[in-house]
Amino acid sequence: MIETQTYKQKLEEERKLLVQELSSVGVKQPRNPADWEAREEAPADTADIHVVADALEEVEERHGLTDTLEQRLADVTAALSRIEEGTYGTCEQCGKEIEKERLDANPAARTCTAHMA
Repeated sequence: MIETQTYKQKLEEERKLLVQELSSVGVKQPRNPADWEAREEAPADTADIHVVADALEEVEERHGLTDTLEQRLADVTAALSRIEEGTYGTCEQCGKEIEKERLDANPAARTCTAHMA
């Protein structure tokens, strides 16, 4: 039997960190609070193509980071929901218990090691 309280605490801490990180690079969408959009800062008024290119590159990097953080936040939130539902630690593919080592490495894991891919 899996001790869910420890994993719940880890997941809540991770969720808090993810929200902080997302807030630093993005903003929540008012119509869909689960959706984050990368913060886009307009390049300074300049004709220097290098400055504009750097600014656009930073925006693209923030988009990628926001997408990655947003997906992880969704995974963590789903794991917390599974704890509340009493289904946490059960593989979504085969219904067997997820290995403790796997949950220690990734508390938001949805599957056992046999069904990782």
